[in-house]
Amino acid sequence: MNAPSGELTENPHPREGHGVIMADADIPGKILVVDDEPVNLMVLKGVLGKSGYHVECASSGEQCLELARSSQPDMILLDVMMPGESGFDTCRKLKHDPATSHLPVMFITGLGEMSEKLEGLGIGAVDYITKPFMAAEVLARVKAQMAFQARQREVIDGQASRLAQVQQAQRALLPRPEDLPDSRFAVQFLTVLEAGGDFYDVLDTGSGRTVYFLADVSGHDLSASFLTPSLKALFRQHAISSATPADVLSRMNTTLCAITSEEVYMTAVCLLVDRSAGHYMLASAGHPPAMAVQNGLVASIRVSSPPLGLFLDADFGNCSARAQSGDRFYLYTDGLAENAGRYVTSDSFHDTLAELCLQNVLFPLRDAVGNMVRGMTTEAKPQDDIVLLGVEV
Repeated sequence: MNAPSGELTENPHPREGHGVIMADADIPGKILVVDDEPVNLMVLKGVLGKSGYHVECASSGEQCLELARSSQPDMILLDVMMPGESGFDTCRKLKHDPATSHLPVMFITGLGEMSEKLEGLGIGAVDYITKPFMAAEVLARVKAQMAFQARQREVIDGQASRLAQVQQAQRALLPRPEDLPDSRFAVQFLTVLEAGGDFYDVLDTGSGRTVYFLADVSGHDLSASFLTPSLKALFRQHAISSATPADVLSRMNTTLCAITSEEVYMTAVCLLVDRSAGHYMLASAGHPPAMAVQNGLVASIRVSSPPLGLFLDADFGNCSARAQSGDRFYLYTDGLAENAGRYVTSDSFHDTLAELCLQNVLFPLRDAVGNMVRGMTTEAKPQDDIVLLGVEV
């Protein structure tokens, strides 16, 4: 912008209903004003400052981006017509940067064309102020947006608090390795949301026998996490009374088919390790194959059966073999593959996982599990829930 066309004018008769609207003292107010014209910056800073807002100023899009990242203002008033980078371009950059994408932007412009206003709203602006403008209008629009943002933060904070409570309840259902030292397991559990649909449990049934269970409920929205208490109860009920992992899955399937809708199903794997007798048994319900590391060799344990909760007459089989001290087994959910950008059924995924199993054979189990998850994930934030459960005989 080349002229101070946006200078503010005060109505000389504020008692007629057009006076300056003061900002609510309870609403936080840090505002970044961006305009290439010093006069406009001075006037806006003065009017907003008198109304209780803390105001920072920038004269270019580049300065705006820098200040927005560092100071995290509650709102940005951004001039559209600036030399070099326009306000539209700056807004696009703000919205594409995770550090600033949440910041509300209000355009200040002399443009009167509806198409240009729609363009600004389309790239993420929350409102427009058209020049020449009055102080009362600026303050009214700023106050309204600040109040809206405050209410939105309250809603988000409330949701986050409730999700944290759900996560805390779900985590309380998951056994910790330090609480069951004789079960000799380690686990990495990462969720997309605060609570997820992946679930594991470990049950020591006595006489050197331990049963390990891992399930992945369809979908990874919050509703999937509400099934985990039922899964834990079902697993423990049947793991104690069943002779084999296949029996555990079969009995769980009967109950799940009766109580869940057709849209809800889950893959699962159940591993029984009998350290006294020196053998293991494994059954699967549509779950990715477990990995076994024995005598320096790695093998996939593949057992083909349908997921739980789909077919009442589903048949589940057992795979069994000898197991000796030092052998390791790894159970995981498909998120381990998906977050590596691969399909869980692909040869490349299994080759990489097998290689990681061998690379970590001399590490303590806890370190091995952590190393394997880091070796398989490429995203800083997982796109699907991940569980990797390691078991040592």
